[in-house]
Amino acid sequence: LPQRLASLATTAQEETWQSRQQLQAQRQEMAQLQEELSRARQDGERWAWALQRAQREALEREATRGAEQARQQELIRDMKERLLELLREKDALWQKTEGIDTPMPSPVPRDPGLCARCHKDFRLLSRRYNCRWAMGEWGVALAQCRDGSALTSCSLSRLCQGKVCHTCSVDVGKHGRCCLICYQQRQLQAT
Repeated sequence: LPQRLASLATTAQEETWQSRQQLQAQRQEMAQLQEELSRARQDGERWAWALQRAQREALEREATRGAEQARQQELIRDMKERLLELLREKDALWQKTEGIDTPMPSPVPRDPGLCARCHKDFRLLSRRYNCRWAMGEWGVALAQCRDGSALTSCSLSRLCQGKVCHTCSVDVGKHGRCCLICYQQRQLQAT
């Protein structure tokens, strides 16, 4: 029995020693796990802080991008308005220029050396013809127009062209030549 008790005591001591060893190993493992946990927490805090910083920077970038986009849209709107103004000015200048370049037909040519209809120069080879039908019954109406009275009081539907070249005139026999407008008016009255 004492041998048996001694063997049981040794076994118990060995088991106690093994339990202590396991407990010590578990404590060491727990210490390592706690270290890893604290490192993981620190890493988590660092990542959370980096994430917050990245979100804050993204929001700031989005705000600046929105402000820049609004500024660019305003600039585009201003440029479109300015372009429209410039187009209107160009149109007005073009219309003014067209008005100057295309004068209204007048009974008397602006330059007595030019044909009233085609503005051809009267020279040695291009003869000037005075409209013969502008005199007489139509001469009064032409005189009214040349005096500067209202053109609507003129009995001609169009103004007589006055001095014209050979191409712009019509031969009316013994009466000489007249401008095309007077000739057309006479033909209408004759029919």
